[in-house]
Amino acid sequence: MIYPLLRPLLFSLETEQAHQLSILALETLGRMPRSLNAVAGHFSVSHPALKQNLWGLEFANPVGLAAGYDKDARAAAALPALGFGFLEIGTVTPLPQSGNPRPRVFRYPSSQAVINRMGFPGEGAAAVAQRLAALQQPHPVPIGINLGKNKDTPLERAAEDYVSALENLFPYGNYLTVNVSSPNTPGLRLLQAADTLPELLATVAAANRRLAAVHQRPPLPVLLKIAPDLSPEDITLIAKLALGDAPLVDGFIATNTTIARPPEHPEYTETGGLSGAPLRQLATVVIAQLYRECNGTVPIIGAGGITSAADAYEKIRAGASLLQIYTGLVFQGPELIRDILLKLPELCQKDGYSHIRAACGTRA
Repeated sequence: MIYPLLRPLLFSLETEQAHQLSILALETLGRMPRSLNAVAGHFSVSHPALKQNLWGLEFANPVGLAAGYDKDARAAAALPALGFGFLEIGTVTPLPQSGNPRPRVFRYPSSQAVINRMGFPGEGAAAVAQRLAALQQPHPVPIGINLGKNKDTPLERAAEDYVSALENLFPYGNYLTVNVSSPNTPGLRLLQAADTLPELLATVAAANRRLAAVHQRPPLPVLLKIAPDLSPEDITLIAKLALGDAPLVDGFIATNTTIARPPEHPEYTETGGLSGAPLRQLATVVIAQLYRECNGTVPIIGAGGITSAADAYEKIRAGASLLQIYTGLVFQGPELIRDILLKLPELCQKDGYSHIRAACGTRA
């Protein structure tokens, strides 16, 4: 469509400027119903092989927007028109913060990769709640809310930040994500440790139940977003959080960005989290292990390095029920969503599967 024409302009700008321009354009589109309908008419793809019900939520298709793009819910009214089956807002911290110094996002077009060290910049939970409250109801697609802690909050008080943000945002989400895996907030990944994570999740779960009673609705499904740099032993322990009679999480997002640097790419000299095509295989390995550890009983959202329908299908066969993309959009634009949705049913049928559900985990 129009993105190939816009890409040279966007890539002539500093990376974060280009991102902010795209958010502004979508924010404007969200206030233009006729234009919004025209965009949706082009990008929307409906196919019975793509529809699922997970956590009691209806997903018209498995392709969602990963957290990190629409941190403050500014574009949430327009994003469904691009074909997404669900959105994840955030990462949202309880208080506003500016994040790390700029420049903090770096594109590598030749390898379809990005390095970012954003550090959770955002307007804070109250501002995001106000925007979500103003959205059309019911919203066209499920909305997940990705929660994080403020940079200045000590690790021993991190749970207070997750609960504080949740108290503001609970009425407006369909699921919530506990983000303990960004490499850009000092010490955050330490919360993934086996002696720390259960207590944090138990505190969030208690707040979730309390808020559900207050708002007279079921507790939100709780997902845990993990790093791709965990050891297999760590992943085994984390998988157990979703098992047993009293699971602490209802699903996983695998994975966040990586701090690893492939030796074949010496140009990746900036610090921060690496995303995009170089992350594909690492994320897929984590998905497959989680699927095996949970015996295929716990939904996984696969993220990391999806730049084509083949990549998306690979994630599904590794064990992902749903998918999230972000970096691929930087280089290919929203046509990537449409291309994945058009080709996924064909890839399933070629292998004898009538639905993506049947293909899930077949190569875990």
